[in-house]
Amino acid sequence: MLVTTTPGVEGKKVIEYKGIVFGEVISGVDFIKDFAAGLTNFFGGRSGSYEGELIEAREAALKEMEKRAGAIGANAIVGVDIDYEVLGQGGNMLMVTASGTAVVVE
Repeated sequence: MLVTTTPGVEGKKVIEYKGIVFGEVISGVDFIKDFAAGLTNFFGGRSGSYEGELIEAREAALKEMEKRAGAIGANAIVGVDIDYEVLGQGGNMLMVTASGTAVVVE
């Protein structure tokens, strides 16, 4: 599956638009990651625990979107956008949404 943020695929012609597809992931951040991130916030630096969680959630959202596009007969997704939100009372849930247009290219 070809996935791109551009409106088309250079050198290929879009022959059919299948529709908009989404991939959503909501991921909880556990106490240990939260504690480690708090220490990083206090002492400075990057939070490897949060970065890892973000990377996993983004990859899962993209895979879910690709799966849905394949299920409707697409071989590419164009115009991909990824959004991030923090949810939950304590801001301990991360939502990642990937969206794009499922297409068939030559």
